Amino acid sequence: MTRLGSLPGDSPAVSNLSSSRSNPALSWFEMLTQGGYHRRPPLVLVNGLAEQSESWFRNRAAWARSFDLKVPELLVYNGEPLHRHVAQGGAVTVDYLVGRLDHYLEEYVQRPPYDLVGSSLGGQIILKYAVSRPERVRSLVLLAPSGFHGEEHLPVMEGIRRSDYRALVGSVFHSRRFANKELIAAIEAKFQDRRWKKGVLATLRGTIGHSVADLLPEVSHPALILWGGEDQIIADVPGSIRAAARMKRALQVVIPHCGHAPQIEKARLVNKLVTQFLKGGLKSIPPTLQAERYLHQVERSAGRLQRDGHHRSNNPVPHPPVMF
Repeated sequence: MTRLGSLPGDSPAVSNLSSSRSNPALSWFEMLTQGGYHRRPPLVLVNGLAEQSESWFRNRAAWARSFDLKVPELLVYNGEPLHRHVAQGGAVTVDYLVGRLDHYLEEYVQRPPYDLVGSSLGGQIILKYAVSRPERVRSLVLLAPSGFHGEEHLPVMEGIRRSDYRALVGSVFHSRRFANKELIAAIEAKFQDRRWKKGVLATLRGTIGHSVADLLPEVSHPALILWGGEDQIIADVPGSIRAAARMKRALQVVIPHCGHAPQIEKARLVNKLVTQFLKGGLKSIPPTLQAERYLHQVERSAGRLQRDGHHRSNNPVPHPPVMF
């Protein structure tokens, strides 16, 4: 005889549901667990100078299949918190942004340890957070991180000065097709907002030249670092790669034909690499993406240029005779 509240062929989850009505001790959490519910781990995305919506639009859907995405708005250039902080005499520094990340995770996520993904300046933010709060971090993903070695080329300053938004956007990408009219128009429209522009300038003043180089040996977490082989923002990509080698557990990838925003320009590859790494499935780097291969190619090119320059200096091109 079929028991009231269940049907022949019911799944365990349905049977448990009917049992819970007669057995209050069976909690909703037990029902979810026995029914195969799995809570996805949090994945926190931290942007650089580009705001969040412009940073991750090609990644969020892919990563959300496996992770519970958290996208804190640490930098909102026309937002009240930033302008209130500046009005009170504060500077928009990396330490200030690390503090905002810490507050967000403590108050609104509360599920450590965290996997953190940071782009450009965001890489500095999550790295400093990991060093200061190591017990709260599980792993790091750094996309074209700044502040590892040398200076940065920041065409944003020249773009603001000359109102050359095409050059500003174009400098971020290797392929010019990503610097489309829609994106350029969106950036230009934002710069017409004086409050937004003031927030950008305050952030640039507080973060330009900041370095995390001294902290690299202190990073104990597994880390995946993705560089663009044709990055025009980071002045010395080879030097940054060598600096990152001081991290204890870092895997480094150099993506050919890619600029300063690999998560946009090479989204499919980046989505796959990041997901594999965070799930523990990225055990080795394909030869075409290995940092050692990239450094070897750079050294060969530098040697060839040096030899060509030496040859030209020893064999100067003769000037044509002067005709009177």
